[in-house]
Amino acid sequence: MSTQLEQVLKKQQQQQQAPDEADLEKEVQIVGFMVGDEEFAVPILSIQEIIKPIEYTRVPKTPGYVLGVFNLRGSVLPLVDLRMKFGLSKSKESEDTRYMVIKEDDEIAGFVIDRLTHATRIKEKNIDPAPETLNDENNLIEGVGKQENKLISILNVKALLKRDF
Repeated sequence: MSTQLEQVLKKQQQQQQAPDEADLEKEVQIVGFMVGDEEFAVPILSIQEIIKPIEYTRVPKTPGYVLGVFNLRGSVLPLVDLRMKFGLSKSKESEDTRYMVIKEDDEIAGFVIDRLTHATRIKEKNIDPAPETLNDENNLIEGVGKQENKLISILNVKALLKRDF
């Protein structure tokens, strides 16, 4: 066997035994969605389900962004309009409007989003922490994911589910 062929075979065996460093990089799976003109995302494991809008009941003396409660298979969940929570004006429901049911530990709520974009994976090294101007305990942004030609604000699920009403 030629020396060159032996070297190629040896290199292949080494690659098979030691995984490539790029394969070891941790990735975060996220689901992107639009609220107004901005794209946001949450980790896919935080999403219980995404449904088309259903009827909800208004609850008195709650902030304007809390639309009320809705019944999801026997569970009554609060419904939050993310446009209003983010300080945007309320918009009319469209065929793209969805309720995203998010769960973390025992907290669960539905959030109105304008439309879904896509599910994707982002390497952890491509996620920067929230900008320093947003470093307070009520910050809804956990980090900013960098993709080829855009930035996606990744929401802090715990802060999103925190009840202030």
